[in-house]
Amino acid sequence: MTDDWRDALQNAGELTPSIVQRILTEHGDRGQRAIEAVSERRVKEYNDFTVVVGHHDEYVVENGGCHCQDSTYNIDTDQGQRCWHALAADIAHAIDELDHHDMYYSDVRDFI
Repeated sequence: MTDDWRDALQNAGELTPSIVQRILTEHGDRGQRAIEAVSERRVKEYNDFTVVVGHHDEYVVENGGCHCQDSTYNIDTDQGQRCWHALAADIAHAIDELDHHDMYYSDVRDFI
């Protein structure tokens, strides 16, 4: 099952129970955390980046990748693994559940 849930999600336009199960089967806890982030509207779309708000930090997802510690140290991209931040961004984009901000995240980070 290599990412077939993505096509189903794109076609459905929503997280159906069967799609949720497919995500959980393929990605386990990372999939669960991604679904929770989307349902809690913690995926933000800026003019320059998609940002997923975690419990301790914000994570920039760019070109399908993330620079979090999980991605850096634990993920085997050759096996199709992705961190929950990248999964959340994919899910939120597919069902348009993004918190849109008409500004640049790089400008926001200057204030933090």
